[in-house]
Amino acid sequence: MPTSTSTSTSTSTSTSIAYVTDPSPGHGALPPRAWYAESSANSLTLNGTWRFRLTARADAHDDSFASPGYDAGSWSDVSVPGHWVMQGDGAFGAPAYTNVLYPFPVDPPRVPDENPTGDHLRVFDLPGDWPGDGSAVVRFDGVESCAEVWLNGTELGEFKGSRLPHEFEVGHLLRPTGNVLAVRVHQWSAGSYLEDQDQWWLPGIFRDVTLLHRPADGVRDFFTHASYDHTTGLGTLRVESDVEGRITVPDMGVDVATGESVTVAVEPWTAETPRLYDGELATAGERVPLRIGFRTVELSDGLIKVNGTPILFKGVNRHEWHPEHGRALDLETMRRDVELMKSHNINAVRTSHYPPHPAFLSLCDEYGLWVIDECDLETHGFCEQGWRDNPVDDERWTPALLDRAARMVERDKNHPSIVLWSLGNEAGTGRGLTAMAEWIHARDPERLVHYEGDINCRDTDVYSRMYADHAEVERIGQGIDGGPERRRSLPFVQCEYAHAMGNGPGGLADYQRLFEKYDRLQGAFVWEWIDHGVADERHGYAYGGDFGEELHDGNFVCDGLLFPDRTPSPGLIEFKKVIEPVHIAVDGDAGAVRVTNRYDFRDLSHLSFDWTYEVEGEVVERGTFTVPPLTPGESTDVKLSAPAAGDGSGYWTVRAMDADGQEVAWGQSTPEAPTPALDKTVGERPNTAGDVLTLGPATFDARTGDLRAIGDVTLASAPRLDVWRAPTDNDDGASWQNDERLGLLWRQFGLHRMQHRVDGVELDGSALTVRTRVGPASRDIGLRASYRWTADEGRLRLTVSVVPEGDWRLPLPRLGVRLGLPVRDLGVRWFGGGPGEAYPDTREAARLGRWESDVDALHTPYVRPQENGARIDVRWAEIGGLRIEGEPAYALTARRWTTQQLDAATHRTDLTPGDTLWVHLDHAQQGIGTQSCGPGVLPQYRLTPRPAEFGFVFSTLT
Repeated sequence: MPTSTSTSTSTSTSTSIAYVTDPSPGHGALPPRAWYAESSANSLTLNGTWRFRLTARADAHDDSFASPGYDAGSWSDVSVPGHWVMQGDGAFGAPAYTNVLYPFPVDPPRVPDENPTGDHLRVFDLPGDWPGDGSAVVRFDGVESCAEVWLNGTELGEFKGSRLPHEFEVGHLLRPTGNVLAVRVHQWSAGSYLEDQDQWWLPGIFRDVTLLHRPADGVRDFFTHASYDHTTGLGTLRVESDVEGRITVPDMGVDVATGESVTVAVEPWTAETPRLYDGELATAGERVPLRIGFRTVELSDGLIKVNGTPILFKGVNRHEWHPEHGRALDLETMRRDVELMKSHNINAVRTSHYPPHPAFLSLCDEYGLWVIDECDLETHGFCEQGWRDNPVDDERWTPALLDRAARMVERDKNHPSIVLWSLGNEAGTGRGLTAMAEWIHARDPERLVHYEGDINCRDTDVYSRMYADHAEVERIGQGIDGGPERRRSLPFVQCEYAHAMGNGPGGLADYQRLFEKYDRLQGAFVWEWIDHGVADERHGYAYGGDFGEELHDGNFVCDGLLFPDRTPSPGLIEFKKVIEPVHIAVDGDAGAVRVTNRYDFRDLSHLSFDWTYEVEGEVVERGTFTVPPLTPGESTDVKLSAPAAGDGSGYWTVRAMDADGQEVAWGQSTPEAPTPALDKTVGERPNTAGDVLTLGPATFDARTGDLRAIGDVTLASAPRLDVWRAPTDNDDGASWQNDERLGLLWRQFGLHRMQHRVDGVELDGSALTVRTRVGPASRDIGLRASYRWTADEGRLRLTVSVVPEGDWRLPLPRLGVRLGLPVRDLGVRWFGGGPGEAYPDTREAARLGRWESDVDALHTPYVRPQENGARIDVRWAEIGGLRIEGEPAYALTARRWTTQQLDAATHRTDLTPGDTLWVHLDHAQQGIGTQSCGPGVLPQYRLTPRPAEFGFVFSTLT
């Protein structure tokens, strides 16, 4: 590919900014090369505190600030790596978020005159042991979006490509002391048109800046080829190097010249068994450590195979994010991400939508993750004009596209974790993408090429889609999806699915069953890993629009499996369960378990298995058992030890544990349904005295039939039918979707303002029956609801019968009763699903047990508040001084604010606990789905209005 020549010129008092709007990648930077974390050569980090001046325009100042001796005493300070808008308490501007729209007029390659520009200065001395021979380069690992660089008053060049490395030759300019590195960074440039990547726009020097000594005959670029032949167990190693040297790998007994091949028996690298061999590349002037993983990636039999075996991606899309530092991540944060992925059974990551910090890829090599490494490219905003003037189909931009492809591939080519290169994301189609694909295929034929926008797979090796619904995915798996012959012959991957925005994603298990059923379906990547909430005193976490942006996409930037502080959301817990690498099916009647190995490569010898037998959540017995080292796909049946005292109310829980005590998988049997808590035919008779009616332990309002108290527990609000929930992001759907968007329809039909009318209060023997109708103003639809109360001396039963009236054309949000209790004890105990929230299509991770919590801990703190916190399959709960048993089991939600207050809140800090504990006892809820950017709720999880009957038995705890 074309490369620029290193040049340098002295500073002047004039200001030329033509480079800002030049589509070319820049000038002066050295050709890209492989990244490595360490070597025997000296290096000096230039991270730290830099002097900083912000101006509103690119041409506000001349270049004199880059000259030695310039007085920057009046300037501010910023931290590098860092984004200036994330520093200075607002003095340096603010973040801005858009998903698709460019936040400036679309007139490529031009950008606005109002172009925030940050001048950065760093003065440094060379260490005393800095060699006097050889040369040196200064390396920038990431600068957004365009930068011009000087050292000691001499211009080194300028560059674009925010998430890509750039190096400049500086050896001839260095001084022992007082070196002045000057960098002018522009927020907007021609490069911004290639970086419309559904994230915060955050200018600055946000990755490392390093001075690297380059000794004579030092290592320049090198390419490690380490293939594996699964039929023989042999690995072949060959390291190409620009400078001659030797390769040594002690564990393999290898000592060969660069460029020579050697074949020996090896343990292969996979994401499940990430075996790395430590080696060294030694030239006359430098030694560089190598971490070598032997594996072969191929497209064979229409499938992606590694080491001869088809793989199944159980992946996530990962933007780089930290709530205080933006995309400036330290090593420990990256390690935390990888450890969280591994501990939640995730085996793959797509680096959306740019190459990550290179250290992250080294962690993927070490811990074991399949990687789709994606180029720093997205031009999504051009879809607003029918893709007219799209840079990827304009030859003026092709050098920039090729430069970005080369800087990704050359930097990252020695990572065994990378199995596919991705051309970018949502950039339409065009000749520039074809040029990128051709260059990558030629440079690295040992990996496959991905790009979702290549719908007919002309340039790519895999058929990739986003957010295809379950039915379409199944058609693709069956091979009846149509399309060109080449596409039909290729494997399928959902590069984005299961949009994890707010409460959700729903339907994960239904997708996974398809992926495991059809060979052609080789998995998917959840969108996305982490909420991009900005830490903010006003809101807890801020999202689009919270900084006064003219254009923004609200909380669409908060759509991850992790909350901004890296706390796992319920969606991540659900995903872990759904993608378990071991399937455990427990037959409670037989007292047996079937264990199936769902790994692609690994046997089960590294796992131990244990069981418990519980009755109402109390452990009666426990034990362990042995599973043979099943190979992938194999199953075995194991008879569990019979409990000494067991009946139909007991159940088994079986777990697979790794050597670190981490739970990898689990399964449960299902106990028999509990017997009714109160005999329906025998009970107390109601008595009336004035306006008070008593029935067993309860008192009622004799006129309205409202329950006032149960024993010593006085209710703040009587139980009444409730169908409303604060719409989730998935309920509301996306603005561009033509499908029904239930959150909006529910409001349109008035389900958030249902009115209750009492049609009768009747005494019939031992029962009090209250007949009501519930419906919205201006509509003729409604629900006939009757409340039948019976009691014995200490317990009160409520049986609710519901019959819909009118032409209901939409599902209900929920169906149950809501009551208010005084806040006197915030403790909650329940026997049912837990420990976290669950809904009809997000319930795989809910295990039956006896759980305890604080009421406030039941709340799931989504960045934008919405329906949350339901615990499903509750047999009984103890809360607010009451014991509430279900007939049948119910979903429990409790919070210290009303649904209406939750609905009105836009940020976490809008929710203020009140003096009433609002308890929801739901017979059913509508599923969740992923319609915030994807398909809605599957039919089997829709809460269609139909006649229903359900009940509860109340008693006091004192």
